[in-house]
Amino acid sequence: MPVDRIHWDDLPLDARRAMEEQTGLIHHAETVAGGRNSGIAVTAHTAGPAQFVKGIPLDHPQARTQQREAAVNPYLPPSCPRLLWRVQTAGWDLLGYEYLVGRHADYSPDSGDLPLLAQALTELQNTPCPNLNDLKIAEDRWSKYAGPAGIEQLAGDTLLHTDLAPHNLLINDRAHLIDWAWPTRGAAWIDPAVLILRLMEAGHTAKDADAWAREHVPSWAAAPHASVAAFSEANARVWDEIARHDSADWKKHMARNAHDWVTYWRTQAL
Repeated sequence: MPVDRIHWDDLPLDARRAMEEQTGLIHHAETVAGGRNSGIAVTAHTAGPAQFVKGIPLDHPQARTQQREAAVNPYLPPSCPRLLWRVQTAGWDLLGYEYLVGRHADYSPDSGDLPLLAQALTELQNTPCPNLNDLKIAEDRWSKYAGPAGIEQLAGDTLLHTDLAPHNLLINDRAHLIDWAWPTRGAAWIDPAVLILRLMEAGHTAKDADAWAREHVPSWAAAPHASVAAFSEANARVWDEIARHDSADWKKHMARNAHDWVTYWRTQAL
């Protein structure tokens, strides 16, 4: 469920004061355009280093996603922005992060961002998965969409991001994974399986996306064919459901990609 976005001046005065106790006096707070899961998202400019601040009303159904994001942050790879503080006041849950200067990634076939993407994903897959109650469990998360045999094949001990859209990767001299609303424990190859649909969205064919992942992500090269098939079919059902509830063109496109990928995997990736 999307969250209605407000600006810094619309935030309750007590919440703004609580933020400034963490950041120092905020001279200017610039609303960030992207993202739909935060009620407020601003770059806060102070006398010191800028900070990225995001927040959500405590009573919003999406508040749980921000709780997960805060809980997992200390365990993330070094390239991920650090959570500096958290304040819950005046009906709001607010998170302050170190601010990174960068741009969103380009996943197109000839993009120079692809090697940086591979490095970020390798770093993540080599990061120990914390033992947190706030983590989603892959076999539970996709249980509604897969058969019983498929669910068992999703289990694993890898920390997964699971939303590897290009707007969740900031690029400067390296790639930084952001927006950890859906951290999940599961089989390592699930993240590259999720990423492949985003590569297809950016113009890769299913075959080329598969080849790229095989070359750059060891867990994908070793993934059992039947397990990937089970997940891919479940994920296609997820995207079908998303497209039914919101007919935005990009969501319908992603649902088509998911089914095209399933067809490819069944017939050509043996």
